[in-house]
Amino acid sequence: RAMVESGAICCAYETVEASDRSLPLLIPMSEVAGRMSTQEGARFLEKPQGGRGILLGGVPGVKPAKVLVLGGGIVGTNAALMAAGLGADVTICDISLPRLRQLSEFMPKNVKTLFSSSHNIEKELPTTDLIIGAVLIPGAKAPHLITRPMLKLMKKGTVLVDVAIDQGGCFETSHPTTHAEPIYEVDGIIHYCVANIPGAVPYTSTLALTNATLPYAIQLADKGWRRACRENRELELGLNIVQGKVVYKPVADAWGLNYEPLTL
Repeated sequence: RAMVESGAICCAYETVEASDRSLPLLIPMSEVAGRMSTQEGARFLEKPQGGRGILLGGVPGVKPAKVLVLGGGIVGTNAALMAAGLGADVTICDISLPRLRQLSEFMPKNVKTLFSSSHNIEKELPTTDLIIGAVLIPGAKAPHLITRPMLKLMKKGTVLVDVAIDQGGCFETSHPTTHAEPIYEVDGIIHYCVANIPGAVPYTSTLALTNATLPYAIQLADKGWRRACRENRELELGLNIVQGKVVYKPVADAWGLNYEPLTL
């Protein structure tokens, strides 16, 4: 609302969209957040941190932790790869069969794919140690894939990492936390809901984000916002608020604001 009232031109990183539907300015932070989600999940599975006291990769003679990743996009893929690299037993869910086929082709053997449905998720919960929520609907609130009643299906000390918390969260019991106080407990289940996970590794994050952002920043600087957006459809889709008008429909819908189509 402050941006609407300011009359500013607001271009959102998370809605700059390429022709293949990818989000080029979100990819670097998604890669960092995905890898960090596994790292933080492994940390909070430790008993002194409130978790079940399980080593993600196990040891000879002791089974590894079971990790469930909800969402097969950039975040989910990086989370699953990191968990698999540590030796965990990983399942990754998505509603896109073509995406699941892609994942099955390049993922390590300790990563299994599963079609995402409430039924399938509920079947996985009783035996899962770490759940990573990595669902994104561009510009809109994330759907709640795990409801509060479903927490009772899990073992005490199970860890939920909600990477979608900055889009409202994909667990019903999620609310934003900070790096200073990253976790809280609901019904014996540990919730990690830091809204800016990449902020924990600012050196890596800054370099990764700058690599992706610089070409767009140069276009805006050289051409001005109007011409740059007219000539680059990716930048045009990034526009959310223009001189007091909300011009990106999912944002208007999510916050109950008036939507006005953009004309350049």
